[in-house]
Amino acid sequence: MLVDTTMASLSDLTFRTAFVIYIAALLMSCIYYGRLLGIVDLRRERAELAARAEEKVAVGAGSSVLTKERPDEPVDSAALDTEYETRVGKARQWANMTQALVWFGVTLHIVAFVTRGIAAQRFPLGNLYEYILFMTAVIMVTAAAVVQRKGWHSLWPWLLSPMVITMFLNSTVFHLQAAPVVPALQSYWMPVHVSTVSIGASIGIVSGVFALLYLLRMWQPKGQEHGFFGALAKPLPSAKTLDTITYKTAIVTLPLFGIGIVFGAIWAEVAWGRFWNWDAKETVSMITWVLYAAYLHARATAGWKNSKAAWINVFALAMTVFNMTYVNFVAASLHSYAGLN
Repeated sequence: MLVDTTMASLSDLTFRTAFVIYIAALLMSCIYYGRLLGIVDLRRERAELAARAEEKVAVGAGSSVLTKERPDEPVDSAALDTEYETRVGKARQWANMTQALVWFGVTLHIVAFVTRGIAAQRFPLGNLYEYILFMTAVIMVTAAAVVQRKGWHSLWPWLLSPMVITMFLNSTVFHLQAAPVVPALQSYWMPVHVSTVSIGASIGIVSGVFALLYLLRMWQPKGQEHGFFGALAKPLPSAKTLDTITYKTAIVTLPLFGIGIVFGAIWAEVAWGRFWNWDAKETVSMITWVLYAAYLHARATAGWKNSKAAWINVFALAMTVFNMTYVNFVAASLHSYAGLN
C-alpha cells in the first residue's frame, strides 16, 4: 500500500500550524484572564459601594427593612460603573479573538487528521501519534463547543496549556511518518474500537481538568480567595458550575469508554482467541473505567462530599495519562503498536 507523501506533508503542516494557532490563542486568553482579575475586584468594589449606599438609605428612613430601590449614585460610583463597563468591553474583545483563533485552530486540527488518513489510505488511528492527534482534536472540539455555548472564556488558559504541551510532544517526540499498519491492525474493528475508546477518553480528560478546577475553586471560594492560588481562581466560575460540568462530561465518558472496551474484547477474541488477556493496556483501561463508575456512584451517594468524589475523577485522569505514556513506552503489551515501544 503506497503512502501519499504530499497529503502526509500537508497533514504534518496543518497540525503544526494548528499548534501555533493554539499558542497564539493561549497568549490572548492569558491577557483576557489577567484583565478579568481587575474586573472581578472592580465588580466586588461596586457591590460593596451599593450595599453601603442602601444601608444609609435604610438608616435614614428609620426603617428596619432595607429598600429595594437604589438611591442616586454618588459621583465616585458613577465613575466606577463607567470604568467597569470600559474594562468589560475591552476584555470581551480579547475573549472573542481567543474564541475565533481556537475555532480556526480546530479546523486545521481536523484537516490534519483527515489528510493523515488520506495519506495512509486507512483510518488514521494506527499508532500513538495518530491516537494523540485524534484525541486532542476531540478534546478541542468539545472544549470549544462548551466554552462557546456557556461563555466561559476564562477557562481557556487552563484548557489550552495542557493541549499545547501535548501537541508539542506529539509533533516532536511521538511523531511518526504515515505508513501502513501492521497486519494485526488491518481489521474493521480497529476504527470501531479505537475511535470509541479515544472519544470516551478525550471527554474523560476534559472532565478531569474540570474536576481539578473544581477542587481549586473549593479551596479558594468566591470572595474568600487568598494568596497566589486565590488570584488564579478569581476569574473561574463557581464551584457548583465546575462540578456540574465535571459530572455531565463523566456521564458521557463512562458508557463511551466502556463500549470501547467491550469492542476491544470482541476484537481480541477474533485476533488472539480470548476476550480478555490481562494485558497492561487492557488492565489499566479497565481500572480507569471503574474509577469513572466510582466517581459517578460517589457523586450520587448521600453523605459523600462532591470534593471527595472529584478526587476519584482526578485519579481517573492520572490513569489515562499513565496509560498513554508509561504503558505505551515501558510496559510489555499486546497493544505495542505505538511505533515507539
